[in-house]
Amino acid sequence: MSALGETLAWFRAWGRAALFASAAAAAALSLSAYTARTRAIAMRQIYFNAWHVLPGFTLFMALLSMVVIRVTIGLARDYGLAQFALELAFRAVVLELIPLLAAFYVALRSGAAIVTEVAMMRVSGELDELFAAHLDPYEREFVPRIAAAAISVFALTIVSCTVVMGVAYLVTYGANPSGLDEYSRTVARVFGPTAIVGFMLKSFLFGAAVAVIPIAAALDATRDPESVPGAVMGGMVRLFVTLALIEVLSLAVKYV
Repeated sequence: MSALGETLAWFRAWGRAALFASAAAAAALSLSAYTARTRAIAMRQIYFNAWHVLPGFTLFMALLSMVVIRVTIGLARDYGLAQFALELAFRAVVLELIPLLAAFYVALRSGAAIVTEVAMMRVSGELDELFAAHLDPYEREFVPRIAAAAISVFALTIVSCTVVMGVAYLVTYGANPSGLDEYSRTVARVFGPTAIVGFMLKSFLFGAAVAVIPIAAALDATRDPESVPGAVMGGMVRLFVTLALIEVLSLAVKYV
C-alpha cells in the first residue's frame, strides 16, 4: 500500500470511529438500551475493570503520588516557592496525573479484551445474526461496555484522588492538624467550579474513549480470523493516541 493509501486508510478509520461514537451516543439515549441484560453486562465489566482492582490501584497511586508530591514540594522549596508547593502538587498529581493513569490502566486491562471480544463476534457472525434478528447490537452489546468503561475510569479516578489528597496533607504537614486552615484554602483555590467541571469532563472523555475506540476498531474486522490481530493493534494504537490528545487539549485549554 502506498503512503497515500495508508494515509487515507488512517483517516477512514478515524472517521468510522467518529461515526460509531455518534451512533453509540444515540443508542445510549434510548430507554430500550437499559434492560436487565445490559445492566448485567455493565455490572460485570465494572466489577472486572474497577472494583476488582480498586485496592491495588489505589495503593499504587498512593505510593506513586507520595514520591511525586515529595519531589514537587522539595523543588518548590528549593526555588523559593514553598507557598505554592501544595497547589503545584494538586494540579500536577490530582488534576492531571491520576485521571490519565486511571484511563491508561483501564485501557490496558480492558481495551484489548473489548476489541478482541467484539472482533470475534464479527468473525463468528454473531453481530450479523443480531442485525438479521432485528436486534440492535449497540443497545445489547456496545452501550453497556461503553458505560462500564466510563464508570470504571471515573470511579478509579475519584477514589484515588481522595486518597492522594489525604497523602498530600500528611506529606506536607504530617499528622499535625495545624495545617488544616492553609490546606483548606489551597483546596478551595485549586478546585474551583471551572476546575471541577473540567476534571469531570476529562474523566468522562477518558472513560468513553477506552471503550468507544476499541469497539469501533473491532468493527473493522471481517469474517477472516486473521483480521483480528490487525483490528486489535489498530484499536489500541488509536486509543492511546486519543487519550494523549485529550490530555494535551485539556492542558492547552487550562494553561495556554
